[in-house]
Amino acid sequence: MAPLGGAPRLVLLFSGKRKSGKDFVTEALQSRLGAGVCAVLRLSAPLKEQYAQEHDLDFRRLLDASTYKEAYRRDMIRWGEEKRQADPGFFCRKVVEGVAQPIWLVSDTRRVSDIQWFREAYGSVTQTVRVVASEQSRQQRGWVFTPGIDDAESECGLDDFGDFDWVLENHGDEQRLEEQLENLLEFVRSRL
Repeated sequence: MAPLGGAPRLVLLFSGKRKSGKDFVTEALQSRLGAGVCAVLRLSAPLKEQYAQEHDLDFRRLLDASTYKEAYRRDMIRWGEEKRQADPGFFCRKVVEGVAQPIWLVSDTRRVSDIQWFREAYGSVTQTVRVVASEQSRQQRGWVFTPGIDDAESECGLDDFGDFDWVLENHGDEQRLEEQLENLLEFVRSRL
């Protein structure tokens, strides 16, 4: 039985490295499907909200791609890991509360435990999507390797997962990405 949220028709769990384009892809899909049909859920949002409250920080600034967020990223990761060790489904449960749309795009799946939680909660309507981009493409988008962040579980936890339902290549070839998005959209629409 589905916890707290509604009963989605499809849950797509997006993962990928920093600056691979996860947010770009999920926002592109939502813009084509419509916000009334498709919700973009960010597991990091409840984490950042709770972290901001406990550390007296600006929650909204932790949500964007700013230097403000980057200044706290390492400690947020540590803090989030402590929360997950105590309760692996804590942030997953929080993010689905009150979601009514039939299509859910979880834009920042980072761990096997996230995938396991959604599969246990929502079963066969759950699919995984890996967004891949070359280091060169990621660097062109502003990525710089940061020790303690880019080699942490929050970035590497799904590197060896290997069993993704979908893999989207986002190396900078807009036409290739568009073809892949159309294939995924066709599948999503078949679930409505």
